Amino acid sequence: MPGRRRHSPGPRAALTAAACAALLLGPPPTAHAADHRTARHLVTGSVTGDIEVHDPSAIRLKDGTYVVYSTHNGIEARTSADGRHWRRAGSAFRSTPAWWRAYSAESDPWAPEVLHRGGTYWLYYAVSSFGSNHSAIGLATSPTGRPGTWEDRGVVFSSSTADDYNAIDPGVIQGGGRLWMSFGSHWTGIRMVELDPRTGKARPGAPVHHLATRPDAPYAVEAPAIVKRGPYYYLFVSYDRCCAGTDSTYNIRVGRATSPTGPYTDRDGTPMTEGGGELLLASRGRYVGPGGQSVLREPGGRDVLVHHYYDAEDGGVPKLALRTLRWDDADWPAVGR
Repeated sequence: MPGRRRHSPGPRAALTAAACAALLLGPPPTAHAADHRTARHLVTGSVTGDIEVHDPSAIRLKDGTYVVYSTHNGIEARTSADGRHWRRAGSAFRSTPAWWRAYSAESDPWAPEVLHRGGTYWLYYAVSSFGSNHSAIGLATSPTGRPGTWEDRGVVFSSSTADDYNAIDPGVIQGGGRLWMSFGSHWTGIRMVELDPRTGKARPGAPVHHLATRPDAPYAVEAPAIVKRGPYYYLFVSYDRCCAGTDSTYNIRVGRATSPTGPYTDRDGTPMTEGGGELLLASRGRYVGPGGQSVLREPGGRDVLVHHYYDAEDGGVPKLALRTLRWDDADWPAVGR
């Protein structure tokens, strides 16, 4: 079925030490990464505490605290002083905006994207139902970025059953002096619209650009996140099946372009609108179905891939992973496998 369901086993007590076994998916940190830790940058690798998340997006607040926002329960929030130990810290919203009901009977928001721009924290998120493209992307703002401080600003962009795209999974990037939002799940894949930088909402009448799709139904590509590095914009996406515990086949792909609107191609030059996408991360051992990714830009130029996976040694519970992105001589990203 087109689209996807965001599934979580529901609220649980903080995970036990056994359930939060060290997340060591890559090689030991380099000396450069150790220098970043000394400077109180985000610690990647082993994470503990309450790490049961879906579709995480992370940000470093002005006081150095890290916050991860994720799908469900009014956009769940977890905080950490160093990125290693996380605790549940409530939700982004104190109350449910009335307009959510028009798109989700459960009023259950998905797939947040958090950023800081112009002295304000911005939180984009999706409201929809499994298998439907009657969907909307909303926006909230906060002066501090902390859970419980967000004020909803309403609908940014929406789709209906008459459209051939799905307005979920927002990802926001500034490029060429303009503000852009990528989005999409299944249907015709990943799309993009220009935002008004003053309101953070879609410009009226803005064209919908096409960034990526798959060649065959159900066109399983979603969760776009775009970052700029040097002359290139990098589009990270999740391929295949999400939200099925240890049966999930999610994997993370990437392509790049010299313009926010594309065309994005993989290392071999295959356009992402034709199913291209360089494989970045796939299942390995207990770490099943990595995806739902975002990228945290750290001070000093370090990039951290933030994503969930399904823990095959803990009943397929979705958990948080933090992975340092490394860049090769050809300026393609890689993570330790």
